[in-house]
Amino acid sequence: MTKDELRAELERQAQRFTDVYGGEVTTYAAEREPERKPWRKKPSVLDQVFQQELQKMEKERSDLENVSHGQA
Repeated sequence: MTKDELRAELERQAQRFTDVYGGEVTTYAAEREPERKPWRKKPSVLDQVFQQELQKMEKERSDLENVSHGQA
């Protein structure tokens, strides 16, 4: 059964319910799909330590370059 066939069948059933049984059919708007946020990995302790070590190494390297440039 396709979506269109299903929609038609539900429409027929709703119409029959109101005609035969005198009932009232309330239709609701579809709910909005939740907005998807991009997935982000939370840094683990190891990731944080690794970043700190990289920063230390970069600082040491820049300090060495400044010292060598100062002597030249």
